[in-house]
Parts: sequence; structure tokens; C-alpha cells
Amino acid sequence: MGKQLTPNFYHDRVCLNVLAGSHQNAKDIYQAAETYVVVGVLSKNYADLNSAIEDMAKYADEIDNALSVGLGAGDPNQSNMVSQIAKVIQPQHVNQVFTGAATSRALLGQEQTIVNALISPTGEVGKVKISTGPLSSNYPDAIVPVETAIAMLKDMGASSVKFFNMAGLKYREEYQVVAEACANCDFYLEPTGGIDLDNYTEILKIALTAGVKKIIPHIYSSIIDKTTGNTRPEDVKKLLEMTKQCL
Repeated sequence: MGKQLTPNFYHDRVCLNVLAGSHQNAKDIYQAAETYVVVGVLSKNYADLNSAIEDMAKYADEIDNALSVGLGAGDPNQSNMVSQIAKVIQPQHVNQVFTGAATSRALLGQEQTIVNALISPTGEVGKVKISTGPLSSNYPDAIVPVETAIAMLKDMGASSVKFFNMAGLKYREEYQVVAEACANCDFYLEPTGGIDLDNYTEILKIALTAGVKKIIPHIYSSIIDKTTGNTRPEDVKKLLEMTKQCL
């Protein structure tokens, strides 16, 4: 029997995304989330491709392949490395910049793995920044209607919008329109940046109310123990309980 390539979604709608600080932490997180999670491991933390592939393969084995291959704070320079890792590991989830989604999908060679693509708030409701790639991020912003961005991502084989950096609820109105566009365009949504135990429920409810089919909220630094670098499993449990209450 082959590995599971699709994440487990609670009530078929919500899957958490949190970072692992170690292999044991990844296993603890997976258990705390009752498997409704993809566990992020950042490509930026490795010196080279081979060491990343070797270590991430171990993570994948330990958590039933519920691995999210990460860039590292949305670093566009990690785009190619992420694609190369994904080709070998075949994880359940891949993080990409806007221009990297097509490469990841092509190298994966299958449609089940969720591949997101990073688009950013602009300060203008209904418009998003798509110039998030290694070269394009160094040029004047490319700003397009969110529906156009989603259509382009569908063209490239992506699964979802990664809306980053949301800075919590700073861009609430923009986020709501992005959520509505994802629902209308039958596309997944991954709210990211500044999400914590205080604002999580509201951020999730906005996406659920909009009718987004599948949501993968990223909750990172706010639930990481600064001393150990590990995500707190007890906070993951709290997030899952909040999710259950929303559904």
C-alpha cells in the first residue's frame, strides 16, 4: 500500500499547519492534532538538498507522510530546493511562492499533494501581490485581482492560496474577499502570518462562512516555545478543539 498523499481534514474542511522543532516534536504534534495536521519542516534549515531529503524522509515516515515542506518565512530563494525535495519525498503538502507552484506540481507528477502558492496583501481590497518569486520579488509589485491570481494558479496546477503575511487580522477586509474568491473559484485557502490562540477562531470562521472548501491555517511562532524551539503540543490540542467548535 502506497503512502497517503492527501492530508486529513477535520470534517473534510480544516487541516492545521504547524512547525516541528524536532522529530519527537513532530510525532507529539501529530498525536495532539489527532492526525488533522500537516507538520512543517523548513528547507532553509538545511545546508544542502541531500541532507534535507534524508532528514525529511525520516519525518515523513514518523508521521504517516503528514509533512509540509516549507520555504522558511516565505523565502523565494528556497523555491527550487522545495520543488526538488517534493519530487523525492512526495509529501502531503508543499509551500511555494507564486512562480514556483508549476515546477513543484510538475516534479511531483501527481495531483493529490496540496501545493500552495504565496500571494500577499496589498492594502487594496480585492487586489493581491503575485510577484513573490526569486526574481520577481526584487521588482515593482505585480498586483492583480484575486480572481485572476487564482485562475493563474489553477493554470499552474496549484491547489491553494497561501495568503501571507496577514499579520493576524490587520488585513481582515482583504482576507475576507480572498476567502470569498477562493470559495467562488473552488480553490483552497491557507491563511498565514500572525495567527495565534486569540485570533484563530475569527480567522477560521471568516473562511468557513465564506464557504471555502478546504482551509489550512498556518500557526507558527505564537505557539512555539522560545526556549526549546518546539511547537507546544498542548497548544495544538487547543487549536483542534477550537476547530471542532467552529464546525
